[in-house]
This record gives sequence, C-alpha cells and structure tokens, in this order.
Amino acid sequence: MKPKSEKSRELYRILLKRGYPEPFCDEVTKNLNTDFTAQRMIGYLSHYQKLPMEEIADEMLAILSDRNRIMQKKQYEQSSAAYNEYLLQRWLESEE
Repeated sequence: MKPKSEKSRELYRILLKRGYPEPFCDEVTKNLNTDFTAQRMIGYLSHYQKLPMEEIADEMLAILSDRNRIMQKKQYEQSSAAYNEYLLQRWLESEE
C-alpha cells in the first residue's frame, strides 16, 4: 500500500483530535492516502463537528468510488486517443 501523504497525515490528526479511536483513524487514512482523497475528506469534515464513524466510513467509500471513476475515465480517454491515432496512421498510409 502507498505511504500516507501529508494531507493524509493531517486528516489522521484531525480525526484523532475529534476523539475517534486510533485504529479507525489509521484505517481511514490507509484508504485515503493521497492528498486528493484526504483533502476531500477534510473538506467534508469541515462542515461538521462530530459525525458517527459510520458516516465517515460511508463518505470514505464514496470518495474512493469517485476516484476510481475518474481513473477509469482517464484510462478510457487514453485508450480512445491511442486507437484514434492508430486509425489516423492507417488512413494516412492508405492515402499514400
């Protein structure tokens, strides 16, 4: 698993300061281990003083789902661009 980013460590400290158990904080930040995902959770938490652990876990899963969708979209775009380049090259070769 990727090491925790600076924002992920900040999220860990925020969760601990708010009184959540250390194993829970560790598990959340193991999953939200990038600046992007940790910052999204920090933003979410900024709207609330104290949330049930279940709501934080649900938000963590939503953030991970969004991240996976974004990554998949980028992969599709790269594949599509490569295929379009291939088709263009074949067309150019057939015109010669």
